[in-house]
Amino acid sequence: MITDFHYKGASPGKRIFITVMIIIMCLYGILIIYPLFNMFTSSFKTNRAILSTPFSLPSEFSLQNFKTVWIDKGFSHFFYNSILVTLVSMFFVILFGSMAAYGIARYTYKGNTLVYMLFLSGIMLPLKAAIIPLFLIIKSMGLINSRLSVIMIFMAMGLPSTVFILSGFMKSVPVELEYAARIDGCNDFTIYWKIVMPMVAPALALVTIYNAVPIWNDFFFPLVFLQSNAMKTLPVGLSTFFGQYSTNWNLLFTGLSIAILPMLILYLFMSKYFIKGMTAGAVK
Repeated sequence: MITDFHYKGASPGKRIFITVMIIIMCLYGILIIYPLFNMFTSSFKTNRAILSTPFSLPSEFSLQNFKTVWIDKGFSHFFYNSILVTLVSMFFVILFGSMAAYGIARYTYKGNTLVYMLFLSGIMLPLKAAIIPLFLIIKSMGLINSRLSVIMIFMAMGLPSTVFILSGFMKSVPVELEYAARIDGCNDFTIYWKIVMPMVAPALALVTIYNAVPIWNDFFFPLVFLQSNAMKTLPVGLSTFFGQYSTNWNLLFTGLSIAILPMLILYLFMSKYFIKGMTAGAVK
């Protein structure tokens, strides 16, 4: 089989193929990792050094840029706002999304398919296309320049995909487990919380990464609804380093280096379950 990548004992043609594939994957890895490495090393340089020698290592590793960004430029406030908005949004997306998915996957009632299709329609319809009526609704609620406005929007963005993914996983959970739990006296919420949710842990990791990264990186909605500097999130805060006539590249690279850390840590801790969620059902 061509998918058998054992070099030892392989035919000459397969050895050549394996070698070419290894070289391609190494080049692809370098293509992905080097820009991140260059961004991180540039955060220790001055603006002049970045423009004169953009691909060289810094002459000295000073944390002055990090101090300037974090304290002087108020980056800590942007970081706090992004952490708060992302955590609260993801909490309610997973809570409400898992409840809705459990109801769709386990309960049979009139209109079940209609409810499911309504959630799926949220995946097909871009929320940014309705920015004007959405702005008017948020303004009428008095939530302009409030974190709650973007939290509600991110919840609306994340729920359709969450319901779609989790309902598919919950349908694969054996019904016999629920029958046994009911015999032991468990109610619906206990079955949902203590039996079904642990069984779909890989799907929860998949949903978390799938939704948390776009929420963390979103620039459009915080720009529209969060107008004061005290409420800005990281993507909007990073735009302050771009000037009309010049750009503070050293501070920008420093801010970007800080901004990628939470999502990088999230993926490293949840990658095992994320891969399980992506490959679940691939092999029978």
